[in-house]
Amino acid sequence: MLPCAAMSTRPPKAAYDLVLLPGDGIGVEVIADARALIEAIAPKLGVTFALTEIPCGGKYFLDHGVDWPEGSEERCRAADAILLGAVGWNGPDGQPVTMPDGKMAGWNPVIGNRMRLDLYANIRPVRCLPGTKHGISGQFMPVWRPENVDMVIIRENTEGLYSGIGERDAARATDLRVITRRASERVIRKAFEVSRQRGRGAPGDHKQRVTCIVKHNVLQGCRLFLETFRAVAKDFPDIEPDVAIVDSFAMFVLTQPERYDVCVTTNMFGDILTDLASVLQGGMGMAVGCNVGDDNAMFEPIHGSAPPLAGKDRANPMAMLLATGEALAWLGHRHGDERLTRGHAAIEAAVAAIISRGEPLTSDLGGSSGRAAVAAAVQHETLSRL
Repeated sequence: MLPCAAMSTRPPKAAYDLVLLPGDGIGVEVIADARALIEAIAPKLGVTFALTEIPCGGKYFLDHGVDWPEGSEERCRAADAILLGAVGWNGPDGQPVTMPDGKMAGWNPVIGNRMRLDLYANIRPVRCLPGTKHGISGQFMPVWRPENVDMVIIRENTEGLYSGIGERDAARATDLRVITRRASERVIRKAFEVSRQRGRGAPGDHKQRVTCIVKHNVLQGCRLFLETFRAVAKDFPDIEPDVAIVDSFAMFVLTQPERYDVCVTTNMFGDILTDLASVLQGGMGMAVGCNVGDDNAMFEPIHGSAPPLAGKDRANPMAMLLATGEALAWLGHRHGDERLTRGHAAIEAAVAAIISRGEPLTSDLGGSSGRAAVAAAVQHETLSRL
């Protein structure tokens, strides 16, 4: 279980309010699978979920002139947790749909929620389940020593190159990367807390270690980030601080994954590196993103909307279903509700059992089954464990 929230003294709730943001493309399909899973396990857990679905994304913008309905921000803020499918759609010209201000159509439910709800830590577990096969150059081979892949990469989620400060004319464009001490301090502190809560350290030597990923030999923002890292590390003497240059890390995360426990970095570096690291867990169809703040959280697969796959029953639903489990874990810890943490454990065990068995799997994992069959299997396996 990924420890996104500390165990709280809040009592369990009579009903948990979940907002579902389907978005575009395969996001709509996998959110439907998540909804079906939640509705199936709720009676077994003895938990009531109030589910509100809000349409959003690029296709919604083409139809309505806005990328989600009025009042959606407030509805997300009031929710106990948010589940996001994926956003991004191509217009009639074949290009990604953008809004008049130049932002992608779907900015509000994704980047907007991260910033407005102050979801400052993007927490992405990178774990390889036994039986996982890598699809490299179309050749699906079993992962060598999957037990060597068990890390968490945490990226700052509210500033950096996503700050939205820039300009463009016909000959020149600029994007300002904003790095502040305050934002750096809290996400770095979160990384040390996650390492301490995980407790098991890196697979190679079992040392609890936080690796700071920067380019401080070139970039001023990285120098501030690293300076802040070293200051925060003093508050966690039981955890080893470590520093990696981002380009070197991009090699070592694939060749020496057993060295890493928890890694922390800035926004764009983290976005790129977590997609790269997903190769270690079978691809982005297995990769989960947890957007976490002090009061709100949003959970998503990181695979994107993949418009060419929409309606073809080819998407891998496992990342979305695992993200649903992480939402239950976060709520379970936040409200001291063992029923929810039990639901999370059952979902993880169900996915692990299917990967180990080798069927049913979608094509990205070397299988021949469709999305619906895999989602149904995860639901069946989860219910069998409750």
